Amino acid sequence: MPPAFQITARDSASCARAGVVTTAHGPVMTPVFMPVGTRGTVKSLTPHELRDHGAQIILGNTYHLYLQPGHELIARRGGLHHFMAWDGPILTDSGGFQVFSLVYGGIADEIKGRRPQHAERLTDMVRVTEDAVIFKSYLDGSRHVFTPERSIQVQHGIGADIMVCFDELPPFRAGYDYTAQSMERTHRWAARCLAAHHERPRATLPNRDQLLFGIVHGGVFPALRQASAEHISSMGFDGICIGGSLGADKPQMYDVVAMTVPHLPENLARHLLGVGDVDDLFEGVARGIDMFDCVSPTRLGRHGTALVRDPARRWKLNVSNAALREDDGPLQSDCPCYTCRTFSRAYIHYLYRAKELLAIRLLSLHNVAFLLNLMAEVRQALAEGRFADCYAAWLGKPLG
Repeated sequence: MPPAFQITARDSASCARAGVVTTAHGPVMTPVFMPVGTRGTVKSLTPHELRDHGAQIILGNTYHLYLQPGHELIARRGGLHHFMAWDGPILTDSGGFQVFSLVYGGIADEIKGRRPQHAERLTDMVRVTEDAVIFKSYLDGSRHVFTPERSIQVQHGIGADIMVCFDELPPFRAGYDYTAQSMERTHRWAARCLAAHHERPRATLPNRDQLLFGIVHGGVFPALRQASAEHISSMGFDGICIGGSLGADKPQMYDVVAMTVPHLPENLARHLLGVGDVDDLFEGVARGIDMFDCVSPTRLGRHGTALVRDPARRWKLNVSNAALREDDGPLQSDCPCYTCRTFSRAYIHYLYRAKELLAIRLLSLHNVAFLLNLMAEVRQALAEGRFADCYAAWLGKPLG
């Protein structure tokens, strides 16, 4: 295979760049947003709909696919591509985020000081050692052990084009010392992931040409972010993810990205994990990020929210709003997606208020298409040397 990542265009006023990630199931043009198919499906959408609306790559969740239906079953059916009838590239995360979230709760909960529901019981569900993470299934309470080697084995069985190293996710409120210790453990686990990946006989895998991305940690501490970026960059990975705690708010997240990217190699793709808001995509691209993923477009769809472009830069339209009851316009006037080409706001308002499942499908499809079209616009702007104009038109402020 050719180099995993090649840069095709650069922005003169920022760190933004366009490029291509080469995978066994085809090229991925960057910057790219990938819809999240947690359990081998992007909720409510078919692979044909995803491809027809511009999806290049999707994300599958190692933790959930391991628990159900199991990576062995997926491997026996030719890997996740064949199993779910998706012929494009797939990235799998390591499963670490989901395992540790059992204890800490969601990032938003942590930031706001909320404990997860049934916190006392959840604390008993996960134990971390130097060798592994021992956890209980949220499905049936069965006991499982994830080592770095096991995470890679599961991702091998799933057959993802891009795999991510197993990492320890420290709590958001962890101090410098704990964050440093956790980072060092993640570095040791990264070495074990690399060894496990290279030692597995390729002939036994559904996908013999898998890439492996390392993951940078260090919390919100500049010295740790630099140390982690330099260490992970030196290990021979095919790409780099920026993970761990990204801060308490958007400005702090942008600071974390800005303190990390300068210490990453130019010739490796950079993936910012779990980010997908419109402003975050632009700010990430401007700081040199190539790949993004987030559950937000389908989650918003399930809660009756459409992504739209509006002068106030709020990006969200509540379709249950009574003002839409007789609105014959599309969700977004210039959106080419099936939902906007076919249905009015009034009809979608009616469907959602009537609790019809079609409302969720139409909203989810539009939201995914909205972000895919946005990133296509960003790639075109970079290729034509006008990213600054694109940034200003969307965010209402100058680049930089």
